[in-house]
Formats: sequence, structure tokens, C-alpha cells
Amino acid sequence: MDRTCRAAIRVMFTKNLHKLKQKMSEDNIDLSIITDDDSIYYFTGYHDFLHMDFNRPTLLIVSNDHQTYLITPLLDALLIPENCPVDKVETWNDGIGNEWKELLPQIINKHKNISIEKLKINSIVKSYLDEVLKKQPGDLTLLIDKIRMIKSDYELDIARRAGEVAMAMMEAAKKTIGNNVPEFEVALAQAQAGTRKAAELLKKYYPMDIDMSPNIHFLPVMTSGLDLPKTHHRASTKIIKKGDPVFVCYCGSTNFHRFKLGFDRIFWVEEIQSDEQIKAFETAVKSQKAALEVLGPGVTAEEVHAAYAETIQAEGYPYPTFRCGRGTGFSFLEEPQLVVGNKTILEPGMVFAVDGGASAHNFRSQVGDSFIITKNGYEQITHHSKNIDDLII
Repeated sequence: MDRTCRAAIRVMFTKNLHKLKQKMSEDNIDLSIITDDDSIYYFTGYHDFLHMDFNRPTLLIVSNDHQTYLITPLLDALLIPENCPVDKVETWNDGIGNEWKELLPQIINKHKNISIEKLKINSIVKSYLDEVLKKQPGDLTLLIDKIRMIKSDYELDIARRAGEVAMAMMEAAKKTIGNNVPEFEVALAQAQAGTRKAAELLKKYYPMDIDMSPNIHFLPVMTSGLDLPKTHHRASTKIIKKGDPVFVCYCGSTNFHRFKLGFDRIFWVEEIQSDEQIKAFETAVKSQKAALEVLGPGVTAEEVHAAYAETIQAEGYPYPTFRCGRGTGFSFLEEPQLVVGNKTILEPGMVFAVDGGASAHNFRSQVGDSFIITKNGYEQITHHSKNIDDLII
């Protein structure tokens, strides 16, 4: 099991890096400079290094002669995995020489067509490149987005495990929510349940990934009572009361093996105090169902959004203020987004969070789940009842 796991991990990162090299050749890119930590992980397996927050950049550099360099602080070098598929690792130390810039001029001067992830590159690195590059670099953002859209079988297995973590969190929320319970206690219960489930799955399926943390790295989105319209509110010291609706959202907080999913539900404490809330919730469920009737290979992203939005408006609500869904993966937000204007054709291997929603007076209803696009439709990887009677606790 250990050897199989180790080999599968190395194959995944090696294949991902090979895809980048192929695309660089097709687009006549001589040199790629990448600093986004999710992209670095996707191509190398290197993660959890302290980098931009402490002004210590890590850079992945890929050249047209297929040489790959990982430039990273010496203090984090022991985190580089044994199966990291780069050719050379260059370390640097605080205050010594030219730090992370020491090797860059030598590499840059050998290449003409240089590209970066313009929308994600670290500002310190970008400022330095602006000084030394003779012409404006190209943009890798769209190229890398396209590479990362279609998940490998190994990534899809991780996504399914992430779904298990999310469902453990949702069950913990349901058990903890109640009259006179502080919001933060619910959030802690979810985080603990998710961490324990993640630890169980890491031990069982990824025993060689001993440096991969099971910890849920931030508290889930959560609102209650009249605060539900505060869409991305975090759990507070507020006390949940009888009749309160409680919204829980795991946009990224599942984060199993660095894979992020979407998963949302609303619960009510003992009773629902408004027919208006019932109608908004039922509309949310209907709009997600409409989107799922369209979701599948061969349709465009905006067609899924249109089915969702049309259903909401048909129920008498205004055009929705948020997209139907988004691609997910090793980043919180990946392409394509299920939104008006996005004409990307969905393909097997894409992973999406797909939502339904509607808003009433001092109330916002949302349900959401995650799905893998298959050859014949989709595979749902998060499950929890949307029957309103099951959500009154």
C-alpha cells in the first residue's frame, strides 16, 4: 500500500508538470515563473512552506529545455517531498547574498519569451521581474487554469475523500446546533469532526503522506438568525435561539489533502417561524435541481447557470446575486465558473460546487453540493438531506 501510494503521488505530479511543458512548447513559451502555492503544489507536491506571508518567496521555474528549478528558503527545504519531480532545488537564506534573486538573472538571460501567472504572482517577485525583464512577460493564468480543469483519477479519489470529510462536518453541525448554543461551538464541532475524519482517511489511503495535515485550517462560514444575509460571516459568540435558521457553508474549509469542495445547508432550531423562509428554501432546492438537470458533459458553464437563474426568477425572486457554482480543486476557486457569459464546455473529470438559492426579508437560503462530471452526467460526492423536515432540529 505504501509503495503504491508513493508511486501514484509521484506519477500525478510528474504528469501535471509534463502537461505544463507540453503547453509551453505549443505556445512558444521559453520560461515559466510560478509563485502561487496551489500551482506549485499541483506541479511538484511541495506544500506548507512559509513563503509570501513572511516575504520569503518560493518559485517554480520551468524552461523550454525542460529544466525545472525549485527556489525556496533553506529553512523549509526539509518539507520538499522525496518524490518532487523537479531537476534542481536551490535554497536561499535570509540576508545572505541576493537571497532568492541570486540565480534568477542567470536563468532569465537565457530566455526570450517569459511568462508568469499575472493574476496570482507574488507582488515582491513581480516588482523584481519588472526591473530585470527587457519586455513584459506573457500570462500563464489561462494556460494553467485549463491544465488544472480536468482532474486525474488520483485527484478525483482525493475529491471523493474530501466529500467524506465534508459530510462528517455536516453531521457534527446537525448534532451540535440547538437552542442557547454559541455559534463558535458549532464551528469547533465541525472542525474537530472534519479533522478526525481527515486523519482517519489519511492513515487508511495515504499512509506515506505523513507531512499532510488533517487539520481543518479555518472555521467554516456560518450565520444564524437575522444575520443570514451576511453571506460569508464567520461563527461568532452569538447565541443561537429557538426558531433561528442556521446556515453552514464549507467553501474550502474541508480542504482534505489540499482539495477544496463546496457544501452548504440550512438548519432550523425546533421550528420555522415564517412561511417566507419555507418558500425561499424550497426555491433554493428547485434552482439547484434545475441546474443539475442540465449539468453534464457537452453543455456550457453558462447553460447551467441559466437553468438555475431562470428557476429563481420564475418563483418571483430577483435575478440571483451570486453564480450557480464554480470549479474546485487544489484551489478554492478554479475554472470554469458556472456563471453567465462563461462558454466553457464541461468535460468529464471537472469538479464543481453547484448551488441553489433565493433571498427573502432578512433571510437568505442556499443549498450546495459538489459533483464530478462523468461521461454520462455527474457523480455527487456530498450528500445530506434537503427535505425540510430533516433540517428542523
